[in-house]
Amino acid sequence: MVDLPAYLERIGYSGSRSPTLETLRHLHRAHLFCVPFENLEIGLGRRIVLEEDALLRKVVEKRRGGFCYELNGIFAALLRALGFAVTLLSARVARADGGEGPEFDHLALRVDLEEPWLADVGFGESFVEPMLLKAGMQQKDPAGTFRLVELESRISMQKAEAEKWHPQYSLSLQPRRLEDFAGMCHYHQTSPNSSFTQKRICSRATVDGRITLTDMKLIVTNSGHREERVLTSEQEWIEALWEHFGIKL
Repeated sequence: MVDLPAYLERIGYSGSRSPTLETLRHLHRAHLFCVPFENLEIGLGRRIVLEEDALLRKVVEKRRGGFCYELNGIFAALLRALGFAVTLLSARVARADGGEGPEFDHLALRVDLEEPWLADVGFGESFVEPMLLKAGMQQKDPAGTFRLVELESRISMQKAEAEKWHPQYSLSLQPRRLEDFAGMCHYHQTSPNSSFTQKRICSRATVDGRITLTDMKLIVTNSGHREERVLTSEQEWIEALWEHFGIKL
């Protein structure tokens, strides 16, 4: 069960609780700024189970982050507790070779207001504000320009980069349940082919950019300016994790 005051304090939100588009936008931004995208449990060999109460304890009580199944799973619970109509959607993540991952590779959210909106606080570096779930239009966001493109039976979410459109993932609009993602959640925790088992990552959006700790590299992007620093020891990594993300393992 969602402890609303605790969850809202976790994301630093004190605004309206009415289920409106403005509230959704502010909650979406607050979540991305305060709750990092991270896979640190996987490197520690700790199993992630898709049970709402366990995920809420991890993120809200223990002040941790998570990956898509965790973050969008509990964001959906928060939105529902506030009176929003939310549907879990399955997405297939685009690959560098032009292909896509399998079904349930990613979890995203549909939020129905007067029009449907795409919400996603668990894809790492992506849109900061919800996208109108409507194909055929460019949508400007603090993180760049995005669009949705209708495919035969799916919708492709794409980002403009270097004057080209790059697919991020494709969505099925079929409603899903959190437990439907359990198999792929297990895969991403255990398979040597999963990117989540190959390196540690912790990343969160900021008002002007992003802070990312990937293996032994700290990357800070601010107003388009990117700085990288290689950390020289595990102790320095631990200190950076605490300083930038408030995480103590």
